[in-house]
Amino acid sequence: MAKPKIFVLDTNIPLHDYKSIRHFQDNDLVIPIAVIEELDKFKKGNDTLSFNARGFLRELDKITDGRLFGKDGVPIGPKLGNIKIEPNHPFPDQLKDLFLDDIQDHRILATAIWVRDQHPDRFTALVTKDINLRMKAKAAGMAVQDYLTDRVQDDHVEVAQKEVEVRGDIPADVLQKLAYGSDTAIDWKLIVQKEPRPNQLYKFRWDAHSDEGLVCARYDARRKQVVLVKNRQAYGIRPRNEEQRFALDACLNPDIQLVSLTGGAGTGKTLLALAAALEQEKDFDQIILTRPTIVLGNQDIGFLPGDQKTKMSPFIQPMLDNINVIKAQFRPSSKEALHIEALLKEEKLLISPLAYIRGRSLGKVFFIVDEAQNLTPHEVKTIITRAGEGTKMIFTGDIFQIDSPYLDQWSNGLTHLGEKMNGQKLFQHIFLRKGERSELSEIASKLL
Repeated sequence: MAKPKIFVLDTNIPLHDYKSIRHFQDNDLVIPIAVIEELDKFKKGNDTLSFNARGFLRELDKITDGRLFGKDGVPIGPKLGNIKIEPNHPFPDQLKDLFLDDIQDHRILATAIWVRDQHPDRFTALVTKDINLRMKAKAAGMAVQDYLTDRVQDDHVEVAQKEVEVRGDIPADVLQKLAYGSDTAIDWKLIVQKEPRPNQLYKFRWDAHSDEGLVCARYDARRKQVVLVKNRQAYGIRPRNEEQRFALDACLNPDIQLVSLTGGAGTGKTLLALAAALEQEKDFDQIILTRPTIVLGNQDIGFLPGDQKTKMSPFIQPMLDNINVIKAQFRPSSKEALHIEALLKEEKLLISPLAYIRGRSLGKVFFIVDEAQNLTPHEVKTIITRAGEGTKMIFTGDIFQIDSPYLDQWSNGLTHLGEKMNGQKLFQHIFLRKGERSELSEIASKLL
């Protein structure tokens, strides 16, 4: 029978998921003392890293419950392995000149190599989300792995990007009823044999070989019908392609309380969400437009120079740009433009970095989270679970443009949202393919 494996955890693993030590089955875990020293720097603060650092240290303290780690460590729990904290160890003689700098990453790697050499009969690997450390470990001959517990499989990411089904085999009379009938809806049995998942999207061709005049539709699980997605407009903003039509329809639909919009730069994700919010502002107590603040290290936004307005300016300017695009649809003296100014002044339309609204209760709020690909799955869950009665949430982002060093297209919160909520009646995901910012932007996105 194979012996349990040994995994040596880097600091970014508990910072990413403070319950990670319970996700390694019956294998044993080693925490280098350098990791504990690094976690100590993160334990103060209100951001997610600080929350996870404190949570992990509490988990560790609860597991030990006054016991010493000893030679083999202490049991983590039923059907789980043991865990222990290992003091720093130097590199073996043949590797002592491999790295010149005495930094925590090298101490963690040296400790992992020492643990491996002490257990030649067992598989030992360093687990880290730091790509640089993974490369260094490979150079030193140390087995190394990424933390994959919250990683969404490639094929699931691809499915999320191909959620629209294109059909060219629907009888003309059925399409006629869907597009021009009195209730613009048809029974799902007229197009498929198996009931579609809730909010399945369709593009129906009048001609099997032509994309001219496509009929856009969505399966409404409440009505048990495939309904027409009409070409609507919101606060002067009109969709320019079919995906934008789907996106605006979802943002305007009161039955869909959670929407995920993904796509590249200039595809209109945030603009459509904001236009829908302004169109429905009478139905909500407040519209909140926010985004995560990505700063260097563990520094809070407060470390930036200047007063609060100056500190926030780099983060809220892209969101203000979208408001200006909507205002530009109207004359400066029009009631629509003046109404937007009034909403901003009264803070019914609030633009703020995500860190500034942490801990708020979100009741009857139209809540838009921009750049959501920079959030962890835990952060997305935390935000959604704060939703009160009458709240609608829109998450927008590009999973291929991630600024966080420990997230990628498979493990970020936006990808997780689409994976876990897929098939729920109150959730809709749309992948926007075509850039509509300008012809130059579209060409650059494709060629550069």
